[in-house]
Amino acid sequence: MSSHRMSKRRRYVAWSVAGAAVLVGGGLTAEAATTSSSAPTAASATTSASTSRPAPSVYTGRAFDTCTAPSLSAMKAWKASKFYGAAAVYVGGKNRGCAQPQLTASWVKSVTASGWKLIPLYVGAQPPCQTSRNPERISSANAAKLGAANGADAVAKASKLGMKAGSAIYLDMEPYDISNTSCVNSVLTYIRAWDRAVHAKGYWAGFYGFKSTSAAAVANAKDRTDLPDALWYALYDKTNTTTSDFPYRPTLWTGHRRGHQYMVNSKETRGGVTLTVDRSAWDAPVAVIAK
Repeated sequence: MSSHRMSKRRRYVAWSVAGAAVLVGGGLTAEAATTSSSAPTAASATTSASTSRPAPSVYTGRAFDTCTAPSLSAMKAWKASKFYGAAAVYVGGKNRGCAQPQLTASWVKSVTASGWKLIPLYVGAQPPCQTSRNPERISSANAAKLGAANGADAVAKASKLGMKAGSAIYLDMEPYDISNTSCVNSVLTYIRAWDRAVHAKGYWAGFYGFKSTSAAAVANAKDRTDLPDALWYALYDKTNTTTSDFPYRPTLWTGHRRGHQYMVNSKETRGGVTLTVDRSAWDAPVAVIAK
């Protein structure tokens, strides 16, 4: 299991709620970077507030994330291997588990110039029924206000790094007990408020969650209003796809709106540099970097 988003101890406890299994599978496809000329298609079966946003930049191919953003030299070495084309970086949130000494506007501009696409992640408040020790938690009383504040903060953090309007920012929600209806309702209220706040600034709202818990609650929500524009689901089947193992209704998040984290804590050496990463198949919006 990954310890990238929350501190290692907090995430281990949260995972005990989900009991996620790692399955086996196979198959890798070549990477390809694309930039869309229009917004992702509306066939995702979600709706959001009508806000004018620049067209997103869409990347299709392999992506990785690791706890702390690697050094610029490590990123250049890994790019030369041509295995990955995108990297997720943890731009903020009080529940972010690692320091980010490398993650500056200068680093963002440099790695983008070397050919990387970036996927900004924000580790916001976590569910009230989650068994963990997160410093910031959702409650039924604060869900809407906290979601709006966290969404505005996510945009501010991304913007400070040079990620401009039109970028997608992904809200990280760790596993929790989705049989708890009141907990699910509070989390969905928070997510919708976060999404609206991100949309209001001209950014796209993405969501990272686990196949049977946090992502499932969003995918199965009866009210489709103000749900994320893109879904990044964790399903550790070692299969590099966003389609054949998509665990929800096939009409959801179509048209370059999906990411699939399919391998976790993979120790890899590329260009002489070794990192431990989580691996994802990607076909979704990424950051748009200011020149």
